Amino acid sequence: MPKQIRVNGFAIHAPVHLSPGLWTHPRDRSLEFNTLDYWIDVARIMERGKFDALFIADGIGIHDIYGGNADVALRSGVQVPKYDPMLLVSALANATEHLGFGITASVSYEPPFTLARRFSTLDHLTGGRIAWNVVTGYSAAASRAVGRPGINAHDLRYDIADEFLEAVYKLWEGSWEDGAVLRDKVGRAFADPSKIHRIEHRGEHFQFEAIHLVDPSPQRTPFLFQAGASNRGREFAASHAEAVFLGDSSKAAAAATVADIRRRATARGRDPYDIRFYGLITVIVGATEAEAQAKLADYLGYVDHEGALALFSGWTGIDLSAYALDDPFPIIRKDNAVTSMIDAFAHSEKAWTIREVIEHTTIGGRGPLAIGSPEQVADELQAWVAETDIDGFNLSYAITPDGYADFVDLVVPELQRRGVYPTDYAPGTLREKVFGKAARLPEAHPAARQRVQPAAAARVTAPA
Repeated sequence: MPKQIRVNGFAIHAPVHLSPGLWTHPRDRSLEFNTLDYWIDVARIMERGKFDALFIADGIGIHDIYGGNADVALRSGVQVPKYDPMLLVSALANATEHLGFGITASVSYEPPFTLARRFSTLDHLTGGRIAWNVVTGYSAAASRAVGRPGINAHDLRYDIADEFLEAVYKLWEGSWEDGAVLRDKVGRAFADPSKIHRIEHRGEHFQFEAIHLVDPSPQRTPFLFQAGASNRGREFAASHAEAVFLGDSSKAAAAATVADIRRRATARGRDPYDIRFYGLITVIVGATEAEAQAKLADYLGYVDHEGALALFSGWTGIDLSAYALDDPFPIIRKDNAVTSMIDAFAHSEKAWTIREVIEHTTIGGRGPLAIGSPEQVADELQAWVAETDIDGFNLSYAITPDGYADFVDLVVPELQRRGVYPTDYAPGTLREKVFGKAARLPEAHPAARQRVQPAAAARVTAPA
């Protein structure tokens, strides 16, 4: 039986995501990013297309590397202004029934306790449809914004992330036992204190003592995404991730990453297929190939190349304003950067110029473009799945929401006709829909080690 292709919609709560300048296209609605009506329309399109989730990128930094300031980013609306995506989710969950919501949040800028509380709250309010895209944060501007002098070294950020995950697992999995919540009106007892435990965490990077303030949510631990593809990022994914977001532009690179992370997960005692892989892709589809190519030509007329330079400078930590467009792309590894992005160009068989990099990434980011008729796009998606062992795609866009609607109206029926795309949602939480398994993480996952052992747990006592 062929593998079912899974899809998330990839977005950001800002006027520009990965296609700088396309907000000026007459059919684009990106400037409505500050309205609930726009986001409800987007979510309903995705649910109509049986997407797994709306996957929302985020970060608290601003792209201020290009030219040494944020002027271009501000003028071009390049991921600024950028709203807090967590505040969208309750409204969108109320407007949908099955769609999941993947929210990006960093482990670098707040305590584990407060983040755990927010995700548990959202897991309740969505009926178990919440996911966390775990990131470590690469922006020096973000560090300065929270009063820190600079960014931690790349691998240290992942060490901190490992401890952060251990801490939130304790809260989600170990503070409230199953059966702790009674909701007993007659007996006037909401919960059984003997089954609720104070968590004490004393680590190298975090220390706290607290009862988790939220009773167990449908998934307890939210569905866990991860997007780092560096060596240390792969280690982290192999330990923690349930889904990995890949940005590779070639099938060979994606296949190598998937195989490597599955191998590392196996070495940790996990089922390697308890990790789903979603590759970044942008689809431009028309009823015919000629119509799709005409759309692409139209979109290219709205591209903001300077905005793309500011965006790419922010990702790589390299000020590209110091170079000519036809200079070779500079391979300079920095801690305030997405190191896997720089490595992708360093290890490419092709020697890229800055102009070529920018032209490659101006529509939909650094992932591949699939352009053509529904049949041609379906062929390309199936080829990616067959040749890389990925499970599906994070779908970016040139213009929104048309990019999503075109995919849903033209590509999804073709994939369904081929028997490789869901025709309906499975019941249950996001984890149950994606894996067809229990709502909670499996025993081989490190979160399971934090589940409370009642005989050994300390009882919560009332204050004197």
